[in-house]
Amino acid sequence: MLVVGSMMTPEYGEWRSKRVIPSELEIIKQDFEERNLELERKIERLEEEKMHLRLDADVQKLEAEKLRKGKNKSEEDLDNLKTDYKKLRLLRLSMRTTGLGKTSK
Repeated sequence: MLVVGSMMTPEYGEWRSKRVIPSELEIIKQDFEERNLELERKIERLEEEKMHLRLDADVQKLEAEKLRKGKNKSEEDLDNLKTDYKKLRLLRLSMRTTGLGKTSK
């Protein structure tokens, strides 16, 4: 039977005892922290994008409301013009029937 003695020198033994070897749990923890940080950054970007989209939506709503008011005003103006036109036609017809629209000869 052959017995092999320790192959470590005192310097190697000291270096090896000072060397930090992360455990599996520490490696998993570091991976988790990195992934968590990535996700936090992604959440921040999404929150910022969400805020911009809300602002865009608010601007679109204001524009739509402005257009709706303009359309309503135009429709109201058109109705008033139609009413005025009808009144003028009736006045003209009335003037013809009463003879007010004729010039003297």
